[in-house]
Amino acid sequence: MDINVIRGLGTVFALFAFLCIVAWAYSSRRKDRFEDDGMIPFKEDNELEESAGNSVETKKTRDDKGTE
Repeated sequence: MDINVIRGLGTVFALFAFLCIVAWAYSSRRKDRFEDDGMIPFKEDNELEESAGNSVETKKTRDDKGTE
């Protein structure tokens, strides 16, 4: 096996991986999710909290003085 054969196989593998990722990203099953994710910067904070449900817990923060 020559080094050029190994390089060629690496190139073919990289092309195959790239095409698989493109097919995954443009599949119709994921279209709704990607459209929703694309609108995240335009949503209000209240809408984000409602869409996240109860899975997001609010954390208590302390100021630098150490008071609670």
